Amino acid sequence: MNMHNEKIIKLIKKEKIVTSSEVANHLNVSWNTAEKYLLELVIDGKVNKIKKVGVNLWMMK
Repeated sequence: MNMHNEKIIKLIKKEKIVTSSEVANHLNVSWNTAEKYLLELVIDGKVNKIKKVGVNLWMMK
């Protein structure tokens, strides 16, 4: 697991639910990059994605 994924998992464990924008701000990366990292965690089975109108919510599995 890369360093970004570890930071994302720590953030989600602390906050319970985060948005893609919150992750982008936390990592100082673009929204698209944060979304890519989060989708990698979904593929790895570590994070769940909930699609709401206008926002993606992420939480631990």
